[in-house]
Order: sequence, then structure tokens, then C-alpha cells
Amino acid sequence: MSDKPKPDDRPASAQDIARESGDVAGDAAAHDDAAHHVERRPIAHVSLRDLFFGFLGLGLMAFGGAMPLARRTIVEQRRWLTPEEFTELLGLCQFLPGGNVINLSVAIGMRFRGVAGSLAAILGLIGGPTAIVIVLGVIYERTQGDPRVQHLFAGLAAAAAGLLVAMAVKLALPLRGKPAAIGIAVLGLVAIAGLRVPLPLAMLVLTPLSIVIAVRSAR
Repeated sequence: MSDKPKPDDRPASAQDIARESGDVAGDAAAHDDAAHHVERRPIAHVSLRDLFFGFLGLGLMAFGGAMPLARRTIVEQRRWLTPEEFTELLGLCQFLPGGNVINLSVAIGMRFRGVAGSLAAILGLIGGPTAIVIVLGVIYERTQGDPRVQHLFAGLAAAAAGLLVAMAVKLALPLRGKPAAIGIAVLGLVAIAGLRVPLPLAMLVLTPLSIVIAVRSAR
């Protein structure tokens, strides 16, 4: 008569339980990372309608300057660009003459839909705000002496400053782990904000330096 294998009735040890819990946690973390990666992947196809209404909403909602809201709209909500792509493109737009957000709209429109995309993006960006500014200008001309209106504009200025600080922090996040890029950013801050160096002069010095560092880092 052959002996049948007896079932393992031994209670699970603490090590076995910890091992199984670690495997489950590792699988869950890997699944979350994969889902996060897919969620943050930029959208490949952007239509002219998307560009127009995307920048129209940006222009209408961007009180105190469009740049703080531009990153949230383009990177987080619309997912047209990754955080790294947005930071690089913004750096190029800051080097070019004209308003940064206008240059950014033209560059993004050109990237996805060519010349027609650039026209759709810039018309959406400036169309709505232009009409609103004309109406508000007429109203402000008649009420600029009212203390309540002056307090309102003071509050808007404070809110705009807070938005700029928040945008600066978000733009700095992709530079984590890049000491050379952080050094260039610090030099620019010290030169412009501390030493009062004119922006064109600072850009002429720091831009070639940053390009050389980026090329060497890529190698």
C-alpha cells in the first residue's frame, strides 16, 4: 500500500506572510506606475479645433498673466507636452522676442498642425481677452477713482504673484537630478534678480553655456 502525501498543515510563518505581502505590494506599485505613465503620456493628435479652443480657454482664464496657467493646461489637462518638453520649449520662447505665451502658442500650433495650427492657437489665445480688455478698459476709465476698484486690483496683483511663484516651482521640478541645469537656473536668477543684469545680456551669456552643457550631458 503506497503512502499518500500528506497535506502541509503547518501554519504560515511570519516570513512567508511578509514575503507574500511584499509581492502583492510590488505588483500593485508596478501597476500604479504603469497606469501613471500611460496617463501622463502626451497626446499625439491635436486638431485645429483643439488648438483654438484650448488656447481660447487659456486666454480667458489666465488672469494676471497666462504663463502660470499655460503649464497646467498644456501639460496636466490637455497633455499636449510632457513637463520636460514644456520646460525646453518655454526656454526657447523666452529667448525669442515677443511675449512668452504668444511664442509658446505659435510653437505648439506649428508643432501639431503647421502654419494653420499656429494661426488657430494665437487667434484663440488673443481673441477673447482682447474683447474683454476693451470692455474693461471702458469701465475702468469711469471707475478708476473708486477705492474699491483700487483694492480689487491690488488683490489681483497679489494673486498673480502667487501664480508666478507656483509656476516657477513646477518648472523647476524637471531639473531634479540635473546639477548643471540647476546651476544655470541659479546663475540666471542671481544675474537678473540680484545683480539687475539686463535680460538680453543674461540670455546671450547663459544660453550658449546651457547648450554646451546639454550637449556634453547627452554624450
